[in-house]
Amino acid sequence: MKKYGLLFDLEYCVGCKTCCVACQQENGFDGDSCGIFINEHIYKKNNGRVQVDYLPFPTQLCNLCEERISSGFDTRPSCVKHCPSACIEYGDAEELYEKAKKMVRPVIYLA
Repeated sequence: MKKYGLLFDLEYCVGCKTCCVACQQENGFDGDSCGIFINEHIYKKNNGRVQVDYLPFPTQLCNLCEERISSGFDTRPSCVKHCPSACIEYGDAEELYEKAKKMVRPVIYLA
């Protein structure tokens, strides 16, 4: 049986939280609940410049939009479809691992 998941390319996440809003609307979650969370990490580099990294990660509420995909409505979870920087991919775990090998800062989530 194939295993599916999400691949995040942290090089391109801008922290816009569109994925969070899309998830909440798709699943009817209230303002405090979401299937994906964006963690903001702020730190100073050695040259004194401030660096901000956005780290998206699914929560326990994420089911990879199982109902949306199984109904045939779309082939992608809502977060993937609505990400303006296209830094989230959905697919077969083995294919995601292969894509991740070519990325600088990948994160894979398997449901």
